[in-house]
Amino acid sequence: MAEIGVLVQRLSAAAARSDCTVAIAESLTCGKLSSTLGAAPESARWLRGAVVAYSTQVKRQLLGVPEVPAVSQTAARAMAGAVRTLLGADVAVAVTGVGGPGAQDGEPAGSVWLAIDTGTGQWARHEQFGGEPAAVLEATVAVALAMLLDAVEKRTLSS
Repeated sequence: MAEIGVLVQRLSAAAARSDCTVAIAESLTCGKLSSTLGAAPESARWLRGAVVAYSTQVKRQLLGVPEVPAVSQTAARAMAGAVRTLLGADVAVAVTGVGGPGAQDGEPAGSVWLAIDTGTGQWARHEQFGGEPAAVLEATVAVALAMLLDAVEKRTLSS
C-alpha cells in the first residue's frame, strides 16, 4: 500500500485534471479521511465535503442506511450513494467499521467496510486490520484513498 501522502498527491492531481468532484461519508475514521483530503493541494477545486456520521442513528437518518448492522457492506454502500447525491459529487467514498478495542454488532475490532459510488457504479470491499485503534484508522484512510484514486482515474479514462 502506498504511503498516504503519495496517495493524496496522486488523487489531488487526478481529480483536478479530470474536474472530478469528491464526497466522503465516514464513521469509523470520524473526520480523519476528510481532514486528510482537505489538506491536499487544490482540494478546494474538487472536494465537495464530508458527512461524519459516527452514530448508527445519524447514519440511518441522514444517509439512509437501512436497518442493517452499521458495519456491513449494505451500510457502506448506502452511505456512499447518499453522500454522493447529498453533496452533488461525481465520486464518493464511505467507511464504516470497528476500531476497537472491542467488537461491535458482532464484528471484531479491525473489521472495516469501504464503498465507492460513482453514480453509474458502486463497489465495496471488506478489510480486517490488526493493531491498536489508531493503526486501524490509519490503514482505513490509506485503503479509502487508494479506492478513491482508482475510481477517479477510471472516470478520467472513460471520459
